[in-house]
Amino acid sequence: MLITVIIPTCNRAGYLQQAIESVFSQSLPCSELLVIDDGSTDDTVRLVERLASSTSVPVRLFCQENQGVACARNHGVRMARGRFIAFLDSDDRWLPEKLAVQMTAMQAAPHLLISHTRELWFRRDQRVNQKKKYEPPHGDIFLRSLNMCVVGMSTVLVRRELFDRYGLFDESLPCCEDYDLWLRVGSREPFLLVPEALTCKYGGRSDQLSTIHRAGMDVYRIRSLCHLLDAGGLTFEQRHAAVAELTRKCRIYGQGCLKRGRVEEGQEYFDLAAGYHQEEGSR
Repeated sequence: MLITVIIPTCNRAGYLQQAIESVFSQSLPCSELLVIDDGSTDDTVRLVERLASSTSVPVRLFCQENQGVACARNHGVRMARGRFIAFLDSDDRWLPEKLAVQMTAMQAAPHLLISHTRELWFRRDQRVNQKKKYEPPHGDIFLRSLNMCVVGMSTVLVRRELFDRYGLFDESLPCCEDYDLWLRVGSREPFLLVPEALTCKYGGRSDQLSTIHRAGMDVYRIRSLCHLLDAGGLTFEQRHAAVAELTRKCRIYGQGCLKRGRVEEGQEYFDLAAGYHQEEGSR
């Protein structure tokens, strides 16, 4: 099999049909579509079964108790039969040439493990301009990725051996699991940017993880940076940059805690940064 597409979903029946139909509309059909239902209580199962009966694309539906998007994606990776894996969030969609253009680019660069595309952004179904800080990077993405995730989950196409080398998504993270994985991969591997905007990203919805966890997302980024630093293997320059970003995030979050009267929590983050900073200075 060539390409497996994985869609994790939870109570997104109102958006899921658009995502699935964009997979069925690809000019280069995928070998299989895996939908991972992460404990939905709406009509997700019936919707997937109905859509699966109307297409020649093999569709496999896996239902699990609600365990989070990282676990759902990992479930899909373990079940995937394709040599390439593409991810699509259940409230996003692809343009019809997405897989064809991206697959051509990957076949022309057999040494690369991962590619991603540009995005068209929508808020409340209205097209909006992408801010410059979200401009997707090409090649060495590590430094650009330290502040925030700059590789959209719905844009990537990866060779499955990427997961053999760098592991799966961290299931302890309720969000920022993509930030965590791309840092691990980006510390060693270049990313191929396909210059066309082939992925439509929809935002501004109250049930999205980026909205639910917005105030505390840097907590999970801090945790990811600590794991990355503790694992070792970074170059001197990468480690120096990672410690600097960790220090910055801890300072900002710690100051926010102090303003809200959470003095002990704030001090914990100041101390955390100081420990890594001291270790960095002794190298």
